[in-house]
Amino acid sequence: MLYFPGPHSYTGEDVLELHGHGGPAVMNLLLKSCLNAGARLAQPGEFTLRAYLNNKIDLVQAESVAAIIEASTHEAARCAINSLQGHFSARIETLVGLLITLRMLIEATLDFPEDEIDNLKTLQIREKLDHIVAQLEQTLSGARQGNLLQEGIRIVLVGAPNVGKSSLLNQLVEEDAAIVTEIPGTTRDTIQRTIIMAGMPIHIVDTAGLRETGDIVEQKGIERTLAAIKRANLVLRLLDSSQHQPAAPDPIKQYIPDDKPQITVFNKIDLRNENPRMEGDDHNSSIHLSAKTGAGIELLRQKILHLAGWQFNHAGEGIFMARQRHLEALTQASAHLQNAQEYTEAEYQLELLAEELRLAQSALSTITGQFTADDLLGEIFSHFCIGK
Repeated sequence: MLYFPGPHSYTGEDVLELHGHGGPAVMNLLLKSCLNAGARLAQPGEFTLRAYLNNKIDLVQAESVAAIIEASTHEAARCAINSLQGHFSARIETLVGLLITLRMLIEATLDFPEDEIDNLKTLQIREKLDHIVAQLEQTLSGARQGNLLQEGIRIVLVGAPNVGKSSLLNQLVEEDAAIVTEIPGTTRDTIQRTIIMAGMPIHIVDTAGLRETGDIVEQKGIERTLAAIKRANLVLRLLDSSQHQPAAPDPIKQYIPDDKPQITVFNKIDLRNENPRMEGDDHNSSIHLSAKTGAGIELLRQKILHLAGWQFNHAGEGIFMARQRHLEALTQASAHLQNAQEYTEAEYQLELLAEELRLAQSALSTITGQFTADDLLGEIFSHFCIGK
């Protein structure tokens, strides 16, 4: 037995650990005896929840525990450890502190409305606000990188049958993940593989070729292709460069939403003796490559990382584990601060300026759990494993 008196235990409460020797049968008997004595099984994440409720850790640190367990790369684990050690929380607390100070200055100015414009200039309200905005954008950038490390991006390969989607998948994952034949329609279901590209997880989905068909099995595969496109962060639209006519319409394009990020991949340049190349900008980019020989694959990898917004940092400095809710809160705070910047330029808008700062502070406070609804806590800790 090991006894950890509060508040020096993980949860901050008095904790007694029973360590049994032997196989599962002995441990089950020990567990049964504890339950018969009035104990109950812990809920998923309950120990970490208790640590949060007892102010041992904040909400970001609590979520970092799950992030460390889920980490698929060394970089993701290091990023989660940064957050567990309080680096992300410290950034948020600094921003909240700066907002509180700025709000105090503005509230004081509200007491003397006849001098509010002069006071705004004298107190350098706009300069202080611009400094907070810059700090927030830096934090948001690091959080986005951390989210990419944790979640990665989902890429879907689409195109007509036999344009080389499966060959491209095999090149990217560097293994024979999909069957490659000259027969159109070989792939009838989605095939997913996850690779690590410059430290970031990339979830690649090969799909059935899009075409009109009476084959029921192939139709089901096409339905899954359309569903995969909706879930994708990036679409690689493949064309056969040996047969494609630039002026001819591409029937595949109709299946891809206009606002969906995509790269047009002209495959099979080996049949035309062409060199690999990249064309266009971020909104209309294309790459000419050969999935058969591998020519141009490195160009494609670089473009994928660029469009994902990934900035590889071996040291992991300034990168924090961030869930989607963190990004949403930071984005909301950024929007409120941008509104606040506009109100500093307008007369008689001081009350609106103060309100935007309050809303920004409230959004940031939800990240560390200073203002968090009980239903959100239940959602967060329900994803933990039992015993954490």
